[in-house]
Amino acid sequence: MNATKLMTVMACAVMLAACAGTESRPQANALVGGGADLRSKLALLDDEQNAYIFSAEPLRLFASEAKLTDELMMRSPEQNQLFVADMMKTTSALAWRPGIDMGEIVLNRESQGFNSGTTLRPAALWTRRRDFGPIHLSRYIGGGGGIPTFAGAPVAVFPEDLIAGKVDVAIAGVPQSLSSGSRDADNGPKAMRLMHGIADRNLFTLQDPHAFLNIVDYGNFTADRMLKDRTIEHISDMVGQIVDVGTIPFLVGGDFSVSYSSIKAITDHHESGVTVVHLGAHFNAEATGAHQVSDRDVMYKLITDNNIAGGNLIQLGLRGPQAGADELQWLRDQGVMYHTMAEVERNGWGAVMARVLREASSAGLPVYVSFDVSVLDISQLPAAGRAVPGGLTMREVLPLIRRLCAENQVAGFEILDLAPMLDVSYTSALNANYVMNACLAGVALNKSGLSMEADYLSPLTLDDGTD
Repeated sequence: MNATKLMTVMACAVMLAACAGTESRPQANALVGGGADLRSKLALLDDEQNAYIFSAEPLRLFASEAKLTDELMMRSPEQNQLFVADMMKTTSALAWRPGIDMGEIVLNRESQGFNSGTTLRPAALWTRRRDFGPIHLSRYIGGGGGIPTFAGAPVAVFPEDLIAGKVDVAIAGVPQSLSSGSRDADNGPKAMRLMHGIADRNLFTLQDPHAFLNIVDYGNFTADRMLKDRTIEHISDMVGQIVDVGTIPFLVGGDFSVSYSSIKAITDHHESGVTVVHLGAHFNAEATGAHQVSDRDVMYKLITDNNIAGGNLIQLGLRGPQAGADELQWLRDQGVMYHTMAEVERNGWGAVMARVLREASSAGLPVYVSFDVSVLDISQLPAAGRAVPGGLTMREVLPLIRRLCAENQVAGFEILDLAPMLDVSYTSALNANYVMNACLAGVALNKSGLSMEADYLSPLTLDDGTD
């Protein structure tokens, strides 16, 4: 093939890749640094092979154009014919193969208990009739004894309980553990119920969440541990029931794939829209994963399914290896306001925190806080399902969460991906509880009216009164 024809093929390939959807990011490659020498190495390729080699497909096998160029340059034209043919077969094999690969897990539709995990118990089967309202499970007047609950709060089972108890905040566990990372997130709710701190008095503001808010433990939602697709809608429905009666949902996961169900429910029930503030080490917007809804692609699915607009998403603490230049460019193209730890390193935490608070309040929408514990440095919280070093500290996170929840209308809060088996101490569960405490203190501050002063701190905590 002459040089003119080769350049034409290159141009066509680049144009085709540029027109392709986001599923084939990066869009095209230019085989850098080859020039005439590279063209001579590709002289025996046919039209199909040329179109392939200058498309984005080879970059599924090589980390960069430079590495691909090196591989081609070290081979003869005859060897490159075979090499490119092998690459084409390999990239073809990466995709789903009808008739070979399993497309779905076959369900037993004849099972008499097919929906037993998501069918609510009817009143006719209650062992003891009761009036609706929260139920105290502690044995003693000062609390303690009985059965552990989130924040030591009474238990509610039905939306009618939330209405009767005029409940402000319902904390529910979602013990789902199916996605990537260490598989122990299903025990996160249990660990946090057993640990104190969720609704303790907050010394920064001197707010006692229990004094201002009616808080309940809303139990756990069913999560099918073999096929999360079965419970996506169920979890969304359960969250929606909380929102429908005017209660704020606080969710304890569960891996980060839970966020698809929860944010979908929140946006469905707030027609004017919400601002989602996602804190985590990973951008979770991978477009090409084999699974349609996993922790790695939640944000991508939420945006492309039109559940949230990119301009209503703020991400903070990104530093994981999942995102590259093309992924960050995609976030930019969607209007996502993202903040990496590189930005924190360069500009300082104070400047980044101020920017996030400004972005969260600028739209005037309710705020949903999605907290992946991986946003914290592993020294602060070892039990993160997908831990990455170099994260934020508790000292940095707590005032941000408190202010987000005090200075905005809170649509909901979730804390996800706590894998207790990774931490033999109590540090991870305790810190996770205090993150939730910061938001509850903020909500209490908002309800008391003190949040009218930005970054409110009690004067008694700031000054001992002596000169």
